[in-house]
Amino acid sequence: MKAIRVHKFGSSEVMTLENISELTPGSNQLKIEVKAIGVNPVDTYIRAGIYPIKPELPYTPGKDAAGIITEIGSDVKHKKVGDRVYICGNQSGSYAKELICNADQAHSLPDHIDFSTGAALGVPYSTAFYALNFRAQALPGETLLIHGASGAVGIAAIQIAKANGLRVIGTAGTEQGLELLKSQGVIAALNHNSRNYLDALTELTCGQGIDVILEMLANVNLDKDLKLLAHNGRVVVIGNRGTIEIDPRDTMGKNASVLGMSLFNVDPKDLTQIHAAIKAGLIDGRFSPVIHSEMPITDAAKAHDLVMLNGVYGKIVLLP
Repeated sequence: MKAIRVHKFGSSEVMTLENISELTPGSNQLKIEVKAIGVNPVDTYIRAGIYPIKPELPYTPGKDAAGIITEIGSDVKHKKVGDRVYICGNQSGSYAKELICNADQAHSLPDHIDFSTGAALGVPYSTAFYALNFRAQALPGETLLIHGASGAVGIAAIQIAKANGLRVIGTAGTEQGLELLKSQGVIAALNHNSRNYLDALTELTCGQGIDVILEMLANVNLDKDLKLLAHNGRVVVIGNRGTIEIDPRDTMGKNASVLGMSLFNVDPKDLTQIHAAIKAGLIDGRFSPVIHSEMPITDAAKAHDLVMLNGVYGKIVLLP
């Protein structure tokens, strides 16, 4: 069985396509024929060895995928061979022709949703949903700022927030990214490469400040974020690549909060609720991932380099 393998942590070139032994599901597991694979920035952090949680080497990268159930464990109920599913988390790695996942890591994929779209759902939509509804507890009518909104998590957050009645402002770094944000229905799309781009927020919020900020690059923006918040405002840190100095007084005068999050810490019961909501949004059309590009699995290294470039919008998908 073909799979991408990593034998040492390092640059994208450490990933190689190899033949590995066939996989067998455990009693409460599923075997999935992978049709499409979602590439996430966290995949690159793990491969580089800079993520706090490191897999045992060698390993196959990848959390997200979509495909068809080909085998079920003896204790699995409510899922059957032939079901179309998308995967959020797994036990064997998704950059492969097949994968093994626990039964609760596979979620029903509606018939009208193609596999590439399914592969774009898992980490981005569950991250955005958890950040908005569980960590920030964002409310209808509040104003949301998404820093780096043209990425896969940002697009998911726009769609979820709009469905929940929030006013959404997004930032991007290219004209293509800004046009994408406008097509998603934000009330304003700001170029974060422009000087003083944040000045527009005063008028956009009638001087009241931002209620919720989703932050994809906290080491660059967190100090500025805290100064933008409204009373009782919240920043949810989704992405970060280094350290930053902040003034805690910026939180004290506003009763503001800085909230971290990681999907690794989410309670399984919460994940069940999140994926039920994602399915409902897929069925009625509220949620629709944007695919940046599809690439063969042999281009996994190229995909890892691409997903980390500034200005790349939407989701990169590998095809096995």
